[in-house]
Amino acid sequence: MPKERLSVVVTRRLPEAVETRLSELFDVRLREDDTQMTRLELIDALKDADVLVSTLTDKIDAALLAGAGERLKLIANYGAGVDHIDVESARRRGVLVSSTPGVVTDDTADMTMAMIIGAARRIPEGLRTISKGEWVGWAPNAMLGRRLSGCRLGILGMGRIGQAVAQRARAFGMQVHYHNRRRVRPEVEEKLDATYWENLDQMVARMDVLTIHCPHTPNTFHLMNARRLKLLKPDAYVVNTSRGEVVDENALVRMLKAGDIAGAALDVYENGTEINPDLPRLENVVMLPHMSSATVEGRLEMGEKVIINIKTFADGHRPPDLVVPAML
Repeated sequence: MPKERLSVVVTRRLPEAVETRLSELFDVRLREDDTQMTRLELIDALKDADVLVSTLTDKIDAALLAGAGERLKLIANYGAGVDHIDVESARRRGVLVSSTPGVVTDDTADMTMAMIIGAARRIPEGLRTISKGEWVGWAPNAMLGRRLSGCRLGILGMGRIGQAVAQRARAFGMQVHYHNRRRVRPEVEEKLDATYWENLDQMVARMDVLTIHCPHTPNTFHLMNARRLKLLKPDAYVVNTSRGEVVDENALVRMLKAGDIAGAALDVYENGTEINPDLPRLENVVMLPHMSSATVEGRLEMGEKVIINIKTFADGHRPPDLVVPAML
């Protein structure tokens, strides 16, 4: 007698190739439109699913998990970050959580460099000048930005993405500095020609560009708070492609408006789509809609990891990308 297929609920529209493969392997309930599930829809999904394929737009907290059905055994997250999932509560209920680490490393690092260049060379300002018909021609002192070669780049979080950014920054002639929970191996430091700072405050105060690549956890919430942001040099730039909650957005806006720092480049925001209304009005800010990992190749690879995690679980083995509370 053939083995009963797992019941899998997918909370968002995924690339067609990924949805097709999921449908071939499992008993899948797909999303009809590309909107996030409401809380009521999530509650309903958790009642009779064996596996939930979630995304970062799904807040899966302890209360939601408390109402999950007995069948739920795996949350296969489509994405590397799992700060939207109460992993500890899931573990206590016997629900495994997997993610898709590594696949967006190069994409995010590429976009980080694009944002560093965009902020330092004032590309958005130049685009607006052209689009508004305000450009009157070349001038010696017009639209002066910063040369990247020789600039000190401070990397907050030296994981996969931080290291990939360091590699790219070295190619631009930037000096690489970093702060991390744990110092990376000597051979990694040597390869990246990276200087480690144990004291974050001391590093922040000396950098020309600070780029953030750490996850959102209780320990990193507002890690870049008002006090620490004020340590930045007046000609420094802040770049964030990780999680918006790491930066005190209101404090950052106040400093940008006052000219206390040169500029910022943001792909993520503290309150999701509820962005501080002053941010879009500022000339010295590059703003993107959380698109650092948005490549066709990356999204397909994320889907492949989700499928491998579910298939491995279905075969009675530990998902290769299992998340445990100790990792967070």
